[in-house]
Amino acid sequence: MRQDSKLSRMLHVLLHMARHDGPFTSEQIAAMLGTNGAVVRRTLAGLRDAGLVRAEKGHHGGWTVGRDLSEITLLDIYRSLGTQRLFGIGSDNENPACAVEAVVNDAVADALAAAETQLMARFSQVTLAQLAAEFDAKCLAGGRDPDHQAH
Repeated sequence: MRQDSKLSRMLHVLLHMARHDGPFTSEQIAAMLGTNGAVVRRTLAGLRDAGLVRAEKGHHGGWTVGRDLSEITLLDIYRSLGTQRLFGIGSDNENPACAVEAVVNDAVADALAAAETQLMARFSQVTLAQLAAEFDAKCLAGGRDPDHQAH
């Protein structure tokens, strides 16, 4: 099963946006992600609607971060992406006639609900500012200049 990488890809983009002096065009972001501009615009639309990014039209336009990094959590980004299902596992029969399958479904559903609650709580605690600081520290520890590590 293929993993949904939208969250990590958008975190990547947002951190680059935060370090960039001007806006990024959809085409520049698409090149960074190995996709096309239409996919970028469609994905960033949810972030724009949530106030996480801004889009300026025109010759010098493009996408920029819409709020201070300390005000944007992983949960904000996750929710703005509109991901329907967090985990790719679960039951294939919601209303089984078999009692064994019903017990198994309940156990799996309970475990997944608990895991989702814990993960969402963690996402709400991590900000883009924290990730940017970790990036800077990692670069400096490796003897690299954080300002010259962007694509």
